[in-house]
Amino acid sequence: MSAAGTWTAPQPSSRSHTGRRRVAVAGVALSDGGRVDEATPYALHAQAARRALADSGLDRSVIDGLASAGLGTLAPVEVAEYLGLRPTWVDSTSVGGAAWEVMASHAADAIAEGHANAVLLVYGSTARADIKARRRTSNLSFGARGPLQFEVPYGHTLVAKYAMAARRHMHEYGTTLEQLAEVAVQARANAATNPDAMYRDPITVDDVLAGPVIADPFTKLHCCIRSDGGCAVLLVAEDHAPDLAKPPVWILGSGTSVSHTTMSEWEDFTVSPAAASGRTAFERAGVTPADIDLAQIYDAFTYMTLVTLEDLGFCAKGEGGPFVEKGRLLRDGALPVNTDGGGLSACHPGMRGLFLLVEAVRQLRGEAGEARQVRKAGGALPELAVASGTGGWFCSSGTVVLGRD
Repeated sequence: MSAAGTWTAPQPSSRSHTGRRRVAVAGVALSDGGRVDEATPYALHAQAARRALADSGLDRSVIDGLASAGLGTLAPVEVAEYLGLRPTWVDSTSVGGAAWEVMASHAADAIAEGHANAVLLVYGSTARADIKARRRTSNLSFGARGPLQFEVPYGHTLVAKYAMAARRHMHEYGTTLEQLAEVAVQARANAATNPDAMYRDPITVDDVLAGPVIADPFTKLHCCIRSDGGCAVLLVAEDHAPDLAKPPVWILGSGTSVSHTTMSEWEDFTVSPAAASGRTAFERAGVTPADIDLAQIYDAFTYMTLVTLEDLGFCAKGEGGPFVEKGRLLRDGALPVNTDGGGLSACHPGMRGLFLLVEAVRQLRGEAGEARQVRKAGGALPELAVASGTGGWFCSSGTVVLGRD
C-alpha cells in the first residue's frame, strides 16, 4: 500500500528476461491446529500467512503472487482479498493433496523466469470442526457426474479405492499387513516428539491390526486423522536472499504428473504418478534418491507411503514392504520419513501437501527441535530433502527437491 492508502502493483524484476533465477523458501509457518473450533478457514489462512511472513523477515509489499486452492467460490481471489493482497500472478490448481507441490512447482518456474518475485502459498481448513458443528460424519464418496458416474453405483469411496490398490500390491508382491502397519507405528513414534502433533501416544503393530476395519485391508490406524489447521510457505527470487531473516532453503528441482480419475483407467494399481513426478524432480535437481537425507510423503493411508517410496526410487518396485521395516522411517532411521508424524498422527486438515514443505524446510534449517531434528553422521544438519504430495486416489502427484545450498 502507498502512503495515501492506494494499492501499487509490485514492479517486475529487471532480470525477467535475462535468465532463470534461483528460487528460495523464505518463510514457513503453521497456523493453530489440531482442534480449533473457534476459527474459520479464512482466519487460519491469515494466521499462517502472517507467521510465514514474519519468519521470512520480509515486508508484505514484496508479495506479488498467491497460490491457494480449496476455499471460496473464486479461489484464490477470495483468499487474496481476505489477506489484503492484490497479486499479479495467481494459481489455484486443484488436484487434491498434491496441489501444493504442483503449485510450488508452478510458482518456482514463474519466479525463475521473472514472472513473479515472491509467491505466497497458503492453506487453511476446519475439516474437523465442520464435522463437529454439523453433527455428521464425513462424506468420502465423490460426485456422480462425468467419468465417476460409472463407479458411484458400486459404492466406491476414497478409502475403498486406496484399499483396492493396497490389496493389489499385497497380491503382486507379497506385501503384508504387518509391513503396512509399520508405517503407522513409525509415524506415531515420530509424532511423539512433535508438540504440535494431534496424537502422540505410542502404538504397536498389534494395535494397528486389531483396530476396526474401515475398508479391507485398512483398519482405523491405517488411515489418516482428521484435524483443523493451516500453513503457509513464501517462495522468493534469489534477489531477496540477502534480506531474509534466516538462511534460505533452495528449490532445486520439481516435477508434476497426473494419472487417472476412473479406477478402470489406471493401468497398474501398484504404480503411482510419483514415479513420473519424482523422476523429473530428481533429474532437474541433479541428485538421486540415494542423496536424500529425509523425505516428507503424503500419507492419507499407510499404503501411500510405501508405494511412493518405491516410485520415488528409494527402493525397487515391490520391495516397499521390507524397506519400511526395522525402524527405517524413524527420525534416527536410515531414511527419516514424515518426521512430524505425518497425516497418520500429526495433522490432516484435508489437502495436506503444503505441510510437507513446511516440515522439510524446518528440518533443513535445523528448527525441528532437538527431540525431532534429523542429524547426519557427526551431528550435521541434513542437506537435501524431498516432499512428494499425492492427490485424489493416486490421481496426481507433485514432487519437490529442496536443499540448504
